[in-house]
Amino acid sequence: MSRSGVLWAILPLVAFLLLWETVARLNLLPGRIFFPSFLDTVVEFYQLIADGILIASFWRSLVRVLVGFFAGSLAGFVVGLLMGWKDLANKAFGPIVSLIYPIPALGWLPLLMLWIGISEALPIAMVFIGCFFPLCYNTAGGVRSVGENFIRAARTLGASEFEILHSVVLPLAAPQIFTGLRLQAGMAWRVIVAAEMVAIPTGIGALLMRAESLVRVDMIIVCLMVLSLMCFLFDRLFLSMERAVMHWTRHGRYRASQY
Repeated sequence: MSRSGVLWAILPLVAFLLLWETVARLNLLPGRIFFPSFLDTVVEFYQLIADGILIASFWRSLVRVLVGFFAGSLAGFVVGLLMGWKDLANKAFGPIVSLIYPIPALGWLPLLMLWIGISEALPIAMVFIGCFFPLCYNTAGGVRSVGENFIRAARTLGASEFEILHSVVLPLAAPQIFTGLRLQAGMAWRVIVAAEMVAIPTGIGALLMRAESLVRVDMIIVCLMVLSLMCFLFDRLFLSMERAVMHWTRHGRYRASQY
């Protein structure tokens, strides 16, 4: 990115922070307690880290997100691949996925609380549900979008099912699969916070509720900033991974064109 590009990327953020600080310092909104300045929020951020409160809460939420995200992604990818590749699997699982997918992940919370109880498995199960369906849906759609001519030509030339999947289908479906991963990355953090706010006494969500009960707006903003940062970092991570495997995608397209 050029220097001008970096400048235009940073300038709106700097302007927003200056506006935030100015509004808070001039008391343009009612009460500093309800609208702390940016510097006050930074001080609170440092204090929460120094006391170990933010790190402990963040660590618990991060572990839950990673476990649920990995399990949900793996299951969603496998089921989506089967649905996109095999018509029988699509007929078997497609109606079920179509019926359940529109249900918000948080809609499962009351049922899971009765089935699982208040335990570490509850937020992980919530993240699993929130991650499974986006990747399953996008993977199935990506695999089905691969041109039938490519697959038919590869089979005619003697390619095995695994070779077709590895060299033709997955490279061409990769962009849509990564779109599903990016969608569910943000969903995982939204779900985990909501679950912790309602049912779990630890984690970022629980810290948010504690801050609300103490009328600590600065602490609430700190938690929201951490969540925003994690959603952004997860999105950038999968975007970087997608760019890193684009050479594989281009190679797959090249090989597909040879069949």
